[in-house]
Amino acid sequence: MTRIRLDIAYDGREFAGWARQRELRTVQGELEQMIGNLVGAEVEITCAGRTDAGVHARGQVAHLDVLKWPADLDTWRLNRALPADIRVMAISLVPGDFDARFSALWRRYTYRVSDSPIGPAPLDRGQVLQWGKALDLEAMNAAARPLIGEHDFTAFCKMRVDASAVRALLDLHCDRIGADIVVTVTADAFCHSMVRSLIGALLPVGDGRKPVTWPLEMLVSGVRGATVMPAHPLVLEEVGYPGVDQFLDRQLQTKQHRALGESAR
Repeated sequence: MTRIRLDIAYDGREFAGWARQRELRTVQGELEQMIGNLVGAEVEITCAGRTDAGVHARGQVAHLDVLKWPADLDTWRLNRALPADIRVMAISLVPGDFDARFSALWRRYTYRVSDSPIGPAPLDRGQVLQWGKALDLEAMNAAARPLIGEHDFTAFCKMRVDASAVRALLDLHCDRIGADIVVTVTADAFCHSMVRSLIGALLPVGDGRKPVTWPLEMLVSGVRGATVMPAHPLVLEEVGYPGVDQFLDRQLQTKQHRALGESAR
């Protein structure tokens, strides 16, 4: 078998998430059907992170195994067969032990919020959350810093039976870019709804309704208290693998070790 890596982007608005579901339109379902038709065999595609309904991706990574990948099946031919809201950005041959999910070191998401009185620009409204109050960026970053490190994030996850919520949160910070606030979240992996729950904990701090200590108190208590924010502003930006971006790997590992050291003190 030949293992193929796909780098994928998609607009999640009209998908019921990544994972294949009977009678629902999903990213995995569309890709498996189209690629299966082109290679002349059923295929099963594994991704780095199963995005929820409405979540977008610029840097999703997936792999599949085929007996033979047609020499003329390049990105141009593949994208011509795919719907306009999915694009395969790159196709590459990878070793058989590469796994889009289990080989990944980290996943990075962004979440965009407008705290402008007039809201997001009309053309941006499908990817920006409108927040009715001005947000204090400094307070949000102060609330985010103690969450970085390896913790049990039960308070920020929709738990599944026998699943662990222990994750290494490598980065969580907010920047003001133009008129919007962009929250960047990077972790080794995420449990269900974790990113949107973290955003839901930071926004009430930013508008002054909750103290800076509230997200950490929630983390320690293990009791859910934050709203799971809407999916449409969330974007899977990038997935990191060993040796692909060693500088960023080192940077995030250093940040993680520093955060773990601070939490130990």
